Amino acid sequence: MTQDHTAGPTAAPENPAPWRPSRTVAVVLAGGTGTRLGLGIPKQLLKIAGKPIIEHTLAVFEAAPEIDEIVVLMATGHVADAQQIVDKAGFRKVTKVIEGGDTRNATTRIALDAVGEGDCNILFHDAVRPLVSGRIVRECVNALWTYSAVDVAIPSADTIVQVDEDDCITDIPVRSSLRRGQTPQAFRSGTIREAYRLAEGDPHFAATDDCGVVLRYLPGTPIKVIDGSDENIKVTHPVDVHLADKLFQLAAAQAPRVTDERSYTEELTGRTIVIFGGSYGIGHDLAELARRYGAQVFPFSRSSTGTHVERAEDVEAALKTAFEATGRIDHVVVTAGILEKGALAEMDQETMDRVLQVNFVGPVIVARQSLPYLQQTKGQLLLYTSSSYTRGRARYALYSSTKAALVNLTQALSDEWAEFGVRVNCVNPERTATPMRTKAFGEEPEHTLLAAETVARSSLDVLISDLTGQVIDVRRAPGEVPAQPGPARAERDASLADAG
Repeated sequence: MTQDHTAGPTAAPENPAPWRPSRTVAVVLAGGTGTRLGLGIPKQLLKIAGKPIIEHTLAVFEAAPEIDEIVVLMATGHVADAQQIVDKAGFRKVTKVIEGGDTRNATTRIALDAVGEGDCNILFHDAVRPLVSGRIVRECVNALWTYSAVDVAIPSADTIVQVDEDDCITDIPVRSSLRRGQTPQAFRSGTIREAYRLAEGDPHFAATDDCGVVLRYLPGTPIKVIDGSDENIKVTHPVDVHLADKLFQLAAAQAPRVTDERSYTEELTGRTIVIFGGSYGIGHDLAELARRYGAQVFPFSRSSTGTHVERAEDVEAALKTAFEATGRIDHVVVTAGILEKGALAEMDQETMDRVLQVNFVGPVIVARQSLPYLQQTKGQLLLYTSSSYTRGRARYALYSSTKAALVNLTQALSDEWAEFGVRVNCVNPERTATPMRTKAFGEEPEHTLLAAETVARSSLDVLISDLTGQVIDVRRAPGEVPAQPGPARAERDASLADAG
């Protein structure tokens, strides 16, 4: 459908009054039934990356500062399911969870009634697009200061062909002018209400999206298109479930940065942090930072305390020591790990067992033993992966595999432990200057490595945040050079390079 931009009775005035919305409402459309996925439940209730799809979607709008209110339109018979998700996740912006209509257009009409009268911004978004970004939400809202209708779309990478009833090509439109539509679609409330009012008088009215209604019934209204993203996929077919799940696994959150030093002290004073692998590298620097801000820190490792993370009795004893000393455990951190290079076929059994036990079995044991303590404080378990978790690398297959397993463990436990109020996250630093890395790769140019203290600082930000189930990337700032340890520490760190 093309739009007629000629002036007419519905065209916008040359000098319209300034737009003064009272609020911005996100309407999450969750009326799908999942028939194309072959499910017995609506697809928006299907779990991806440990959470129902609709929960991921709502979390984006809950976190967006531009959004004041969220209204959910749910499939018939599943309003209670959606309300339970909202209540469990603690989404404060959600004001209504109501039943949608039989069609997309009917659902939009119900949503407009639910939003009520008054000038406001309204964003309509498919619940089954859980990977929408905060950037897209922000740009949609910002565009409404200038335009009364906004769409989201991406360029088409494929040639689009038009066919007749016999599936024979009748036209091949110029690809440069074509876009693939996404959501959200955003409107000034008066515009979308007027478009639907006019549509009600058309007996042949049918549209697949709300911008199409404005396009047809308010032809003088420009519809601004902003850039979407390839990741903002709609979960419709079985393959989409697998793609979305993988995209969530590969997506990394950013730790909320704390710039006020007093905030660290306020958050950490009196808290107890247990660090397994705290004798050198990232674990050591994290312990030093946390102590500086008033935390009570208990570092354990093979070399300093004889603690083996792969031994349940050692982990139990370590946690008991910290608890008996302070009466609480707020955070448990596992930086212990070993990196052994070599072809898998040439690796001896003892080495393989050690890598698997320390890098994966150890964190599993720590998780199991820590839960009772973390439940009491609504605390957090923090694990560490590496960039190799996204793709196995030759000559350290076991290391890459265990790091990928830790990401899955993080996402699974964050879901399992949500009911206890316990958070689980995973830090993913790029190549970092630690004794373990030096032992495996030798000396490397300083400017190519991340400082261990930088990772420790980001780890601290994660510990005092509300994040859960996230992989947090830590990247080197341009020009950053790792701090060089003094001779005594360098000698000690070299001797601890094998320590867990």
